[in-house]
Amino acid sequence: MDLKRVYSKVFLWMFIGLLVTFITGYIVSVNDNMLLAIYKKGFYWIFAIAEIILVIVLSARIRKMSTVTARICFILYSFVSGLTFSSIFVAYNISYIMYVFVIAAVLFAIFAAIGHFTKLDLSKLGTILFMALIGIIICSIVNLFVKSEGFNLGIVIASLVIFLLYVAYDIKKISSLQNFIDNEDNLAICGALELYLDFINIFINLLRLLGNNRDS
Repeated sequence: MDLKRVYSKVFLWMFIGLLVTFITGYIVSVNDNMLLAIYKKGFYWIFAIAEIILVIVLSARIRKMSTVTARICFILYSFVSGLTFSSIFVAYNISYIMYVFVIAAVLFAIFAAIGHFTKLDLSKLGTILFMALIGIIICSIVNLFVKSEGFNLGIVIASLVIFLLYVAYDIKKISSLQNFIDNEDNLAICGALELYLDFINIFINLLRLLGNNRDS
């Protein structure tokens, strides 16, 4: 399997996924009826659950899926994510969103390069990052009751660091996944999904960290 070709496909599909999500989110944000349906009529939670289901299905069944099915599932996931992502375009100015997007892209590129070129074994990093992520989720739940701004800032910074490290880890992991996924195109979709999730989380945490919404 040609890993250079796989990486090219990974980044292509990641870009397509992000494009679908951002375009969908923007279109929904300028349509009052769609916003009302999603956030006032309870469809938000339906879409949120659908996102989780699609990620689980893609991750668990990617080896047995046809390439067409894998691509459709990934595009569908990106589209559904865009529906819930529309709140970002309501809360923040489009120029600010693009500004943060560029920062996220630069940070992503730096850590992707680190993951690609490093000779270090990053396999053990996955367990550490997963445990750290569980810790972040627990802290976030606790802060729903504590409502501490300082605690929230710490959670955001820690979450940002975790997903930046996840970029390096996931980039490195793609080469080892070829031992489990023998379909080059499906491997690319699998890698694209993981990096897509990393990027979205980096982007959202940067928005929360810098915090320049429409009302500021």
